[in-house]
Amino acid sequence: MTTLQPGQLAPDFTTTDQNGNAVSLKALNGKKVVLYFYPADDTPTCTKEACNYRDNYAMLTSKGYVVLGVSGDTEKKHQKFVAKYDLPFPLLMDEDRTIQNAYGVYGPKKFMGRDTVGIHRTTFVIDEKGALEKVITKVDSANAAEQVLEG
Repeated sequence: MTTLQPGQLAPDFTTTDQNGNAVSLKALNGKKVVLYFYPADDTPTCTKEACNYRDNYAMLTSKGYVVLGVSGDTEKKHQKFVAKYDLPFPLLMDEDRTIQNAYGVYGPKKFMGRDTVGIHRTTFVIDEKGALEKVITKVDSANAAEQVLEG
């Protein structure tokens, strides 16, 4: 659904994580960022994706990546999700969908055969200068980290 393409500048944002810490893309210049959007905390596919990033976190950070997850869940839900699955990376607040809309990942979709509106599971790999390096629209939740690292 997103129209963003590799080579474009990633939309900047400023928000907080599950602990109220400020996070902005601009402050991460000089680092590679994995910004992944997912529909909801503690649901089967979203949990599989988060745990894949958790299980590959050391490898990703050793290659210079910062991992950030984004959904529309509340701070309290994010805190429970992080604690339950021991996630080592921040989950960002976006209840008003500002970041989701900037990245074009919120909109109509089919879910279990029904038309609905929500977050399209999408991953953006952002380079050290803030440009999109990769846009993954067909996310394999069980192998999300591997998709980030694929040539």
